[in-house]
Amino acid sequence: MLTKYIATAMEKAKYELLEDGTFYGEIAECEGVWGNGNTLEGCREDLQDALEGWIILGFRLGHSFPILDGIDLNLSQKVA
Repeated sequence: MLTKYIATAMEKAKYELLEDGTFYGEIAECEGVWGNGNTLEGCREDLQDALEGWIILGFRLGHSFPILDGIDLNLSQKVA
């Protein structure tokens, strides 16, 4: 499920070429997740690293995650 969530988030990424010739990318649904690189591929790798760190930190801090295309990483408390 985690791999699918990351792939889905990366499919939603938007990239732009900046005036200095570097690339910037972000995933709007994942607030604060962005990357930068000298090449588009480098930017994509940086963005995925940022996304993975954002998810790990979110789990550690108990944050909720956006549901992406039906994929829900949020831990639910089930009452027995």
